[in-house]
Amino acid sequence: MDFTELAIALLLILFLLLGSGVWVALSLVGVAIISIAFFTGRPVGASMYSSLWTSSTSWTLTALPLFIWMGEILYRTRLSESLFRGLSPWLGWLPGRLMHTNVIGCTLFAAVSGSSAATLTTVGKMSMPELRKRGYSEFMSVGTLAGASTLGLMIPPSVTMIVYGVITNQSIPKLFIAGILPGLILAALFTAYVVGWGIWKKRDLAEEPSMTMKHRLYESRLLIPVALLIITVIGSMYSGLATATEAAALGVVGALLLAAIQRSLTVASLMESLLGAARTSCMIALILAGASFLTLAMGYTGLPRGLAEWVGSLELSPFMLLIALMLVYIVLGCFLDGISAVVLTMAVVTPMLNDAGIDLLWFGIFVLVMVEMAQITPPVGFNLFVMKGLTNHSLSFIAKAAAPMFLIMALMALLLIVFPDLATFLPRFMNEATM
Repeated sequence: MDFTELAIALLLILFLLLGSGVWVALSLVGVAIISIAFFTGRPVGASMYSSLWTSSTSWTLTALPLFIWMGEILYRTRLSESLFRGLSPWLGWLPGRLMHTNVIGCTLFAAVSGSSAATLTTVGKMSMPELRKRGYSEFMSVGTLAGASTLGLMIPPSVTMIVYGVITNQSIPKLFIAGILPGLILAALFTAYVVGWGIWKKRDLAEEPSMTMKHRLYESRLLIPVALLIITVIGSMYSGLATATEAAALGVVGALLLAAIQRSLTVASLMESLLGAARTSCMIALILAGASFLTLAMGYTGLPRGLAEWVGSLELSPFMLLIALMLVYIVLGCFLDGISAVVLTMAVVTPMLNDAGIDLLWFGIFVLVMVEMAQITPPVGFNLFVMKGLTNHSLSFIAKAAAPMFLIMALMALLLIVFPDLATFLPRFMNEATM
């Protein structure tokens, strides 16, 4: 069986398992077992043991549950209310007015969360009732929130960045730093979209009450805890004082202090945050273990090498290869969550990228934009389901509202291809600063 027939057979088995409702991690393990048992002469048990043990004992992976726990703690505090009160006095004069709280609130919370779902839920519970009460467009409120909440995957600390770094053996702090500038540019593009809508719909917007500068500055004090937590987590890594895991531990301590100061830290909320973090961490760790086993199995079958040779025979330029991969990830995003799409493809994609001379650090930021797009693409866009739970709108309504944000993310991906320094400048500057 040549590599084309093997690839088609394994893909059919994988989609059969996924379509049957089998967990993603177990589907990956199942395909790996079939690959080794029927297409190689390797022992299945020994191969599974070595790959699962190696993937589950990675020190880098310890940052993952800590960042998730930090987000869970903050989700259960009154940080969302503080964010809205601190931001709203400064946004009333902009075209779009308080609609900007969705984008700016998601940008700020993304810097302390690491999860798009946590960002969406927290900022959505804060902004949606206020925007609805003030008569803002429900279509725009839903669309901007669904799209901007994906910044939780791009702006560090990001759970998906940690997963990508573990799979490709890239530096987690460098990935975090690389995501800052593209994340801020993407947030600026979202803001520009809201400004354009605000100019177009200016007559439909209610006037916001004016405030004195003294009142604005007084309300801004509520943003101080968020700023301090961001500086502690990101600054400790950028300065080289802490590794990703140590910065995550600092973030957890900071989140616990915030919760204690706000008097929202109870035994019940602490247990809920621990259980939520444990569930999410175990799910991701299991997927990573399955992906590690599948990567080993693919290496035994020779499929990645054969596929890389086939792509090389097409003589695609790096630009055309990236466009092809962009289309592949968009299609995968319609059926898989972002982390699953990353771990499923990197075993095959990495050899192609190495042959084409594409920087894996840069590609990590590029693929994160693809993962963000997957969060709002039906029928399996995770943010669409979270948004449905918050608003009770139909999935079709939410997907249509988020469609402009999808196009903005596609534009961001093209900008990264044309201007790769957007993702590589800060890590390179960090290297020079530490020399």
